Amino acid sequence: MQQQASDSDEATPPFWALRAADRAPTVQRSRASSIQRARKVVDAARRLVETKGFEFTVQELVKEAGIAIQTFYNYFAGKDEVALAVIEDMVSSSVADLEHGSRDLPDTVARLRYYIREVIVNLGREPAGRGMGSFIAAEHWRLMQTFPTEVARAARPYADLLARDLDAAARAGQLAPGDNVEYSAWLAAQMILAVYHHYAFTPQDESYDAVADRVWAFCFAAWGGGVDAGPDASGHDAG
Repeated sequence: MQQQASDSDEATPPFWALRAADRAPTVQRSRASSIQRARKVVDAARRLVETKGFEFTVQELVKEAGIAIQTFYNYFAGKDEVALAVIEDMVSSSVADLEHGSRDLPDTVARLRYYIREVIVNLGREPAGRGMGSFIAAEHWRLMQTFPTEVARAARPYADLLARDLDAAARAGQLAPGDNVEYSAWLAAQMILAVYHHYAFTPQDESYDAVADRVWAFCFAAWGGGVDAGPDASGHDAG
């Protein structure tokens, strides 16, 4: 996905920022100051990921962030915790971008189509095997083995976004996802994530738009939208 880095003065700090602040020496600085310093590390990590992937050292990271190495270890136990923070940050900013990009769409089905297609289409906007999409694909499952709760929490905002409009579409009689809307949204998010991981590295014969249309068709049909679930099955062009 294409994301914008979050502002350092965000109203509600993400979980990674609170974790980092709790590690820091509370006597030396306030929580707000701790979060701001930790944000510098995560922003630096995102810049490095975009240019060279996750194959950078802690020394390179602290140089990019403009901090001392001891300052880094005040907030993060190591690179894995930074990777967790970057994933959480990326998902949150991506969800905000999806909400912003869908604000003028006419109904919940059109928005759901946009949320699903845009995730896949964005992969085609990155260099092959490099960038944020490749980083997520490479690090997500690896970190899941060691930090299952934290990784699940980091990915949750996307499933929540789907669940919100899926519930609205069900209430409006547009879709029939079943009794447990949240679980239906979570299952769809897991399937989309698996497709995302696959195409982040695997060459394909068809375009990312075509792959996105297939993923949307699958979700649309699974949610009771009918068997004819092609690109315009919602009745609207999400662009």
